[in-house]
Parts: sequence; C-alpha cells; structure tokens
Amino acid sequence: MSNFIFQALNGISSAMFLWLIAAGLTVAFGVCGILNVAHGSLYMVGAYFAFTFFQMLGINFWLSIILALIGVGIIGFLMERFFFRRIYNQPIEFQLILTFAFILIFDNLTKIVWGTMLIIPNMPHFFQGAVSVVGRPFPIYNLFIIFAGIAVGVFLWAILNKTWWGKKLKAAASDRDMANAIGINIPILFTMAFIFAALLAALGGALSTPIRVCDSGVGGAVIIPAFVVTVIGGLGSLRGAFVGALIIGVVSSICTLYLPFIELFVLYLIMAVVLIIRPQGIFGEKR
Repeated sequence: MSNFIFQALNGISSAMFLWLIAAGLTVAFGVCGILNVAHGSLYMVGAYFAFTFFQMLGINFWLSIILALIGVGIIGFLMERFFFRRIYNQPIEFQLILTFAFILIFDNLTKIVWGTMLIIPNMPHFFQGAVSVVGRPFPIYNLFIIFAGIAVGVFLWAILNKTWWGKKLKAAASDRDMANAIGINIPILFTMAFIFAALLAALGGALSTPIRVCDSGVGGAVIIPAFVVTVIGGLGSLRGAFVGALIIGVVSSICTLYLPFIELFVLYLIMAVVLIIRPQGIFGEKR
C-alpha cells in the first residue's frame, strides 16, 4: 500500500504539468476556437528560456520563470497576431496544418539555438531535499509542483468567475457574434486569450526544468498526453482538464509501477471508454 500511495503522489506531481498544458489548450480552444497542436512547443520554449536565464545567465530562479513567461508571451502574441488571426473562420484542417508547421519550426529553432544534446538543469538550492511520505523520501520540489498546480487552478477559477475580463472571455466563448454586438473587442480579446494560454504552457515548461531534461522533441511528446487529458475532461472545460490530468497522471504512474508494458494501452483505453460513453468528455458540453 505504501508503494501505491507514493507512486500516486508522483502521478499527481506529473499530472500538474499536464494540467498546465491542457489548461492552455482549453483556453485557446474554448475562447478562440484554435486547436493548437503546437501548444507543446510553447511548453518546450518556456523550459529552454527558464534554463537559459537560470542556469546559463545565473539569474534568480523566480525571476527566470517570469522572464521565460514574458518571452513566450511575446511569441504567443506574434503567432496569434500574424498567423492564427487569419484562420479563425477556416476549417479545422487549416488550423492543424498551420500549428503542426509551428512544431517543426520550433523544434528546429531550438536545435539551432541550444543544440541537440539533452540539457539537465540544476535544482535550486532551496528546493533540494525531501520529506518523508509513507516512510519514503518524497522530493520537496515535487510537493511544490502539486501545490503550484492547485494554486493555478484556483487562480484560473477566480479570473474566469470573479473578474470582468473573465466574464468577457466566457461571453466570447459562448457566442462570439453576440459578444461583438455588445461592444466587446473580439480581436483584442482573442489576442489576450491566446497569450494567456501560451503563458500557461510556458509556466509548465519553466517549472519542469529542475526535474526534467530540456529536449528539442519534448514539445511533440507532451502534446499527445495533453490532448488525451482534454478529450477525457472535455474540450473547452478547465475543470475537465484538471480532472483529466489527475486521471492520466495517477493511472500512468501506477501503471509504470505495476504494468509498465501496457501503460499507453491503459491510457488510450480510458480515453476510448470515455468517448464511447460520453463523447463530449466528462465535463464537456454537447455542441
């Protein structure tokens, strides 16, 4: 039982990274209607930026994360302003082709700038060490990631439900034409929403640097489980993204311990069962 509990905690920690990526996907799709398969690449760039500021330039860890968010936010602005804004009303196939092109662009850019070797950042000294959980050492940083993921969830709930900007986002997501008719500037709102989605991905990438290697292929690798999470939880539902991330993170971690050879099979089986029983996802709404 102690092994199960310990592995489940590891799964929850991993789930928080999936949650941050899936949350950004949900915002981009729910508000802007963009199915951005390059979202994982923003996660990757956030990780590389954080590594560069913290490890290579010796900047404070927290400041490095902020700078990484600013850098990815600028990239998100440029992507939305000059590319995605032109395809909002195009079929989803155009979105997939364009965003997939960005995956290839970002992968090659990271190889040009940072090389092809795996980069292993250092752990900040104040996060070094572990606490005892069921008689076993559990890294302090993993515990921090769990609380950080929950804090982001509470922050997103407050933003969307307690602020005027959040109400504008929900109005635009519900009925774009009606929101425009009542005076909401849809282009600016969409730009801000996409930047916000990019920041969520970048935050996940920046926070991953002390415990995960930086690799030019990580963007394509993380987007697949992130899509599984959003499909299970329901496209457009932040609550669904959080629950889906917990399901995938914990199940993946438990399977790694007990059933390592069928881990991926179990994950996709869960997704298939959800789609058969409830095609719109656990918390998704029928369209």
